[in-house]
Amino acid sequence: MAVAMASAANCGVYFSSNTNKLNFPVFDFKNHSWSAAFVTTPPNILEKRSVRLSFSMMGIIPRATSAATAVESDGSFQDTDTVPTPKVIIDQDSNPDATVVEITFGDRLGALLDTMNALKNLGLNVSKANVYLDSSGKHHKFAITMASTGRKVEDPELLEAIRLTIINNLLEYHPESSSQLAMGATFGVEPPKEKVDVDIATHIRVDDDGPDRSLLHVETADRPGLLVDLVKIITDINITVESGEFDTEGLLAKAKFHVSYKGKAIIRPLQQVLANSLRYFLRRPTTEEASF
Repeated sequence: MAVAMASAANCGVYFSSNTNKLNFPVFDFKNHSWSAAFVTTPPNILEKRSVRLSFSMMGIIPRATSAATAVESDGSFQDTDTVPTPKVIIDQDSNPDATVVEITFGDRLGALLDTMNALKNLGLNVSKANVYLDSSGKHHKFAITMASTGRKVEDPELLEAIRLTIINNLLEYHPESSSQLAMGATFGVEPPKEKVDVDIATHIRVDDDGPDRSLLHVETADRPGLLVDLVKIITDINITVESGEFDTEGLLAKAKFHVSYKGKAIIRPLQQVLANSLRYFLRRPTTEEASF
């Protein structure tokens, strides 16, 4: 997420207890400014922000009961088809000047104009880079920059807002994706048939990535706010997140972060501290899960 760079994001996510006529929670996006420089800000900066994208605060407008439109769907499938696994990739590595987003849902996605407009409403420039086909389906790639600066998105909260906006549109225009997405359990028309066991699904590994940084791999059960929470756990122990990639693959989230400690690769004892901190956080129940 290039969170080591010192630029500002000008969009915040504000949650309210208001409901629409379907009695679903609503979230609004409003202008807000904060520093995205995790290197120069205290480790507890995310705790001090007025808004955090944590699971217990998250609300999405799940208009998932509406039929798919020609804008978001190409209509090339039948209801009896096997539902493919939705994939949303937030890539901060491949382009130094833009955040690259890739969306795949078999061959069911159309032009995605509504998704592009929803992202633009976050204060972003969105351009379609390309579309390509392979055995897993049709892949839509977008290049995204801040409308205010023309630079790539660096703030984890805004990156998470991008991810959740895309998933929200999948639930709205492709309600059949609900059973394949973790957030379908709360906001979709059909919850996943099986719940992911976090203990089994969670895998953490740190690899060497040259003398000056390491590569952190995290795979776990997806949930809203996960990207923000992962970055906070990492930076709270004074490890710098330089860039990375965050993938949503159905019910799972897979992250790769280039990380360093004081400009150097992470030594083995600190790798263990990092892995234990992440594992403890990911395996503890969320606020909503603990309330049942």
